[in-house]
Amino acid sequence: MITETERLFLRELTKDDFSALYAVLADSDIMQHYPYTFDKARVMNWIDKSIERYNIFGFGLWAVCLKDNGEMIGDCGLTMQIINNQIKPEIGYHFRKDMQHKGYAKEASIAVRDWTFINTPFNIMYSYMKKDNIPSAAVGTEWEKIKI
Repeated sequence: MITETERLFLRELTKDDFSALYAVLADSDIMQHYPYTFDKARVMNWIDKSIERYNIFGFGLWAVCLKDNGEMIGDCGLTMQIINNQIKPEIGYHFRKDMQHKGYAKEASIAVRDWTFINTPFNIMYSYMKKDNIPSAAVGTEWEKIKI
């Protein structure tokens, strides 16, 4: 386990998470703000890249699981992204459609933010999204307001 909240725990993704992650990344409604919806090969590559990032950086996108039953409902974590032509630490997340609008993205992203400030040299975080992705912008605004 990487970190936990009142309702969630975050852990490294494994190949066993393929079906749960596919349910998220292959959903065109969830991925409407992403350049494409994922097929099976892209989901497997996503998991492989995440594992590679854990080995290189010590972080990446992690599986988000419900504490009460261990069910994986999405991913959330820290990645390095090119933002305005500079590589910056970014919090990213994707949640299954039936798990949206329940505060899980906010809860998980706050946990990732706090983990980042404690476990990395970064003292600032970014959340990069399309301007019409209003739900994600609202989550970023919320975790930005909460100071540790």
